[in-house]
Amino acid sequence: MRILVTGREGQVVSALAEEAAGFGHEIVRLGRPDFDLAKPDGMRAALEKHRPDVVVSAAAYTAVDQAETEPELAMAVNGMAPGVIAGAAAEFGLPIVHLSTDYVFDGLKPTPYLETDPTGPQGAYGRTKLAGEVAVAAANSRHVILRTAWVYAHGGKNFVRTMLRLAADRPELRVVSDQLGCPTYATDLARAILAVAGQLPARPAGDAGYGVFHASGTGDTSWAGFASAIFALSAAQGGPAARVIPIATADYPTPARRPANSRLDCNKLDAIYGLRQPHWHDGLQRCLARLETAERGA
Repeated sequence: MRILVTGREGQVVSALAEEAAGFGHEIVRLGRPDFDLAKPDGMRAALEKHRPDVVVSAAAYTAVDQAETEPELAMAVNGMAPGVIAGAAAEFGLPIVHLSTDYVFDGLKPTPYLETDPTGPQGAYGRTKLAGEVAVAAANSRHVILRTAWVYAHGGKNFVRTMLRLAADRPELRVVSDQLGCPTYATDLARAILAVAGQLPARPAGDAGYGVFHASGTGDTSWAGFASAIFALSAAQGGPAARVIPIATADYPTPARRPANSRLDCNKLDAIYGLRQPHWHDGLQRCLARLETAERGA
């Protein structure tokens, strides 16, 4: 099966390319200069050229803080382009998987969020991602919207790699402890996307397999807890580690407000697709093992 994916080098796109062969899928990555999310009308030509079976809308404007000062650009990329992509896929009779985020919620719920919970984004990034969800759903009835959270990988720029880089130079790090979430290894998320995508060509419009789903690591922790786990595993491998000093969100102000609760309930994905993400700590172990292997080979 051929899957056309928007984006070339992002964490999830790279993981999709790495994992596709194991599912018997072919990945075609579509990005600049051939395709620009700010000018998404080129999607129809790309679909005509590559003739995929499924489209995965993975590329996005992800600079959460910068979105506060570039809301128009963020909305064009995150809010409007996905609808154009989904509409083009619908014209070719193709289902679409669109990646979204926990930022569509206000973060005030005391328990993990369900797909049916009211949305209430608190910043520009979340508003644009919610607009993208709405646009995709309106443009293509055969859509799967996958909300995820706290994504990291063994490559690219992410929390895990940042913590390890900082620990190489600092004996202690101040990390926020009053935000909760479900760390998600990009490799595990990619496997879930590929498993879902593989079923979609056989699912007609109106099937229970379409709609909004949550896909994140099992279990939860705080950013400080995540950092402590990173350093414990790194130290066991002889890598960098630092002492974590828990702090409050108020002690680390950012232009965009982060959700206090980013935990996602993923039982619907398990019930419909039989997919349960590994525990976040298991994913972290495999990620650090990949980083150690890469370090030894450098």
